[in-house]
Amino acid sequence: MRWALVKVSLAVTAMVVVAFAVPLGLVIKEMARDRAFANAEREAAAIAPALSITTDRDQLERVVASAGSDDGMAVHIPAAEDAEAVEIGRRRATAEDIEATREMGRASTARVPDGSALLQPVALSSGQIAVVEVYVPDAAVGKGVGTAWAVLAGVGLALIVGSVAVADRLGVRMVQPAQRLVKGARELGEGKLGARVPEEGPTELRLAAVAFNSMADQVVQLLANERELAADLSHRLRTPLTVLRLNAASLGDGPAADQTRAAVAQLEREVDTIIRTAREAKPQTAAAGPGAGCDAAEVVRERMGFWSALAEDEGRKWRVAGVERPVRIPVARADLAAALDALLGNVFRHTREGTAFAVDVHNGEDAVIVLVSDAGPGIADPDAAMSRGRGSGADGSTGLGLDIVRRLAESTGGDVRIGSSVLGGTEVRIWIQLDDRERAPLRRGHRGAVRRRRPAKPVVKAGH
Repeated sequence: MRWALVKVSLAVTAMVVVAFAVPLGLVIKEMARDRAFANAEREAAAIAPALSITTDRDQLERVVASAGSDDGMAVHIPAAEDAEAVEIGRRRATAEDIEATREMGRASTARVPDGSALLQPVALSSGQIAVVEVYVPDAAVGKGVGTAWAVLAGVGLALIVGSVAVADRLGVRMVQPAQRLVKGARELGEGKLGARVPEEGPTELRLAAVAFNSMADQVVQLLANERELAADLSHRLRTPLTVLRLNAASLGDGPAADQTRAAVAQLEREVDTIIRTAREAKPQTAAAGPGAGCDAAEVVRERMGFWSALAEDEGRKWRVAGVERPVRIPVARADLAAALDALLGNVFRHTREGTAFAVDVHNGEDAVIVLVSDAGPGIADPDAAMSRGRGSGADGSTGLGLDIVRRLAESTGGDVRIGSSVLGGTEVRIWIQLDDRERAPLRRGHRGAVRRRRPAKPVVKAGH
């Protein structure tokens, strides 16, 4: 915007200067020419009285010399019956021009070398017409024109420089508030909720700053309300969780009882984490630091171990592949476990008992892909399923499970896609983008593996 204003001011001022300076320069040139010929006419008029009295050469030469123009003035007196023609001074005009002036009876100009000649006819006492010739050199015609043009150019240049300087100052006055507004918006987008913009500058930008500050205040208030609501809701879960923990403790021994107690303990930890996070004064918007992340293969094995017991009870065949080697990803362990639980919970919730499912992990050079597929009826509208809060319409469906998975993938620069699986049902693909810290071990350990490596031979298990 600043340079645009400067360019516009430069163009407009230049056009104004040209529009006024060029005609004014031409007028000055014409005035200098008129001044030179006016002086020549005065010199010729000074000789006219002497010509009307006498035509004597000696007297006329004294008159011409007294006028101080003996080199630039000439007098041409035609021949009479009792006298010869008289030529005084240096003649520059041609005889034809002089004769034409006598015949016209009025002053005229003729072009001569290095200038012009003013030819002024004067009536003699004898009735004849004498011609006074005054030489006007080109230097006299253009005297002062160059200086005038230089002054005009200097004034025009000063006007252009002044207008550009004023436009630049105005541009700075407009651009700086806009830059502060952009900086404030960027800081607010990065999670700095204290970012505010000074309400300065032109009226429009000042109003924009007021609107931005009001919006930032509302965002802070909404986030505070959301944190309080999440903390309150999570705190309300403590009572039923306590009952579940007591009931689980009375189940006795056995794999099912142990898994139930482990699930209740994990649920309590998740609730505590939600409460602590919600009570924090500042949102966690910073990127994960060195050492953050988890081993996706380990998390998949752990969660499949949890869900395998339920799969055996319902007679579901299940398969897991690509978890034989460590697969580091820039995602917190709890977040990946929550995403897997959401997807596997959907399989158990929305497919019949006995429906097979599988989890595959593909480790590539720049990304890790986790595939969760099943042999169920599939999802009729994948776009609607990805919409936050839509759900499937069934009991217990909030529509937040796939949204949790989507936010996990997008936090790394990846995405989530829903399609058809090779098992005949739904396939959810989680694309987790790797950062430089996660790519480095892959390049060092597998120097030749520049493409996504194939998953290992799958492990297939079935319920009893």
